[in-house]
Amino acid sequence: MYLFTRTFILFTFFSFLFSAVGSSQNLKYQPVKAPKRELRAAWIASVVNIDYPKSPSTNPIALKEQYRNLLDQLEQVGMNAVIVQIRPAGDALYPSAYAPWSAYLTGRQGAPPKEDFDPLAFMIEETRSRAMEFHAWINPFRASMNMDTASLHLTHPVFQHPDWLVAYGGKMYFNPGVPAVRNHLVDVVGELVDNYDLDGIHIDDYFYPYPVKDTPFPDSMTFKFYGQPFKDINDWRRNNTDQLVQALHQRIKSVQPSVQLGVSPFGVWRNKSDDVPGGSATRAGVTSYDDLYADVLNWINKGWLDYIMPQIYWSIGYAPADHETLVQWWSQNSRELPLYIGHAAYKVGDNAVVEWHDPAEIPKQIDLNRRNFRTLGSAYFSAKSIQANPLRLKDSLRTYYKHHALWQERPELELPKLVPSDLRRPKWRNDAVRLQWRPSKGRDGVLQQAHYYVVYRFNGQQLGDFEDPANILAITPLGAENQRKVVFYDNATTVGETYTYAIRTANRANIESNPGGARSIEQKTAIRIKRPRTKKTKERKVRTRVRRRDLKN
Repeated sequence: MYLFTRTFILFTFFSFLFSAVGSSQNLKYQPVKAPKRELRAAWIASVVNIDYPKSPSTNPIALKEQYRNLLDQLEQVGMNAVIVQIRPAGDALYPSAYAPWSAYLTGRQGAPPKEDFDPLAFMIEETRSRAMEFHAWINPFRASMNMDTASLHLTHPVFQHPDWLVAYGGKMYFNPGVPAVRNHLVDVVGELVDNYDLDGIHIDDYFYPYPVKDTPFPDSMTFKFYGQPFKDINDWRRNNTDQLVQALHQRIKSVQPSVQLGVSPFGVWRNKSDDVPGGSATRAGVTSYDDLYADVLNWINKGWLDYIMPQIYWSIGYAPADHETLVQWWSQNSRELPLYIGHAAYKVGDNAVVEWHDPAEIPKQIDLNRRNFRTLGSAYFSAKSIQANPLRLKDSLRTYYKHHALWQERPELELPKLVPSDLRRPKWRNDAVRLQWRPSKGRDGVLQQAHYYVVYRFNGQQLGDFEDPANILAITPLGAENQRKVVFYDNATTVGETYTYAIRTANRANIESNPGGARSIEQKTAIRIKRPRTKKTKERKVRTRVRRRDLKN
């Protein structure tokens, strides 16, 4: 009896265990409910005109239209942030004291746009008017994409500071080992945060350049001059990038604490297969630590970053560098830092690895992120690939991002929660519900500095779940600090339905206020469309009056 009971218990336990495992496997890639807060970003590369501008021009109208058209498409698929490359190779897409105008912008390096047009100021304003964050992407050490000095402007550093540059792999780079170079790059970022209202400064994976086979980076003489007290040139190189990141963080926070410093490193920090216990279970041919001299974990541990966005550009199950394995590794090593995953949109339908020909690959990666409580969003390289819509990628993104999403809260800014705004009674105006509210005053009687407002709509006459993104009707443009009155029109209503609206005010830390007084309204009948009288009707009446007057005479 005892043996039978024990056998039955063991059988039941293992049956339950195998059943649970099987169920988890079946549910592995079932769509996960979208979170309320999630970064959805696209990289917009300017180097060699990958994404913007497609056609260089000095005409402000042409540059504006190209950017607006690009944002239109990104907005349609649910993006809520863009990462725009404004300094591709020792040049700039904005007026700078430290770099010439980019040839990728106007067609010739040093040539400014007409009419004193500032593309960066325009891009920030246009982006935030659509309730999207703007992160300024810089490539710090790349100075030129080729060795053709004749195409460079006289203000380019190759002429101003030739001792700062080295040639490697057919390109020119700023030498990270020269202290003056690092100081120069800090000044470049300082100019940006001093003059523009940015949401972030973003640095990609290019610190020291990717290695060229059998060709060492030519900084041995720099190491002899500046390398003390280091005995290993590799440790010295990592220290150079450490110093730059630390200095950038200090410069940004000293002026604009709300501006985030983010890095998108190469997806593999180090391989565990290289006898590195803390490395990932990968066999990557290049690593961030050993080849690009970017010790990202050190930057995370020292608190020099506001977010990390590793470029995990491999498919799920890819043996040398499995996407899922790397997501888990970064989740375990990013500490409390916001972690976003970089996805290879450019590989969809255009790669030798068979998984990239599966339309579900990117959706699976999004699901993987949402199942992991440490991963807080995604970024896609690049906008061009989203526009091309390979394997109906746009449709996939539209499905996964059909509801609005807020950005992560930033408690480190220590900003107080704002007082709820006063929503007035909704009214019907033509074919829409007009909502109107004013910013509230704080306890000191001063008008509050709202960053944006979140408009919630619930069916019926009661408030619903504020944590369900399906109830977010809209997010107003970012940078609402100077608004005295806000008006919003809800055009998506149905006859016979009752709606309840509520407004929550968000500060720069993305922390929402409590909801103000809710307001309800019912659409009882279809809206009558008023047709304006035509000029032809007016002319007929004029002729009629003339004829009657003639008859009296």
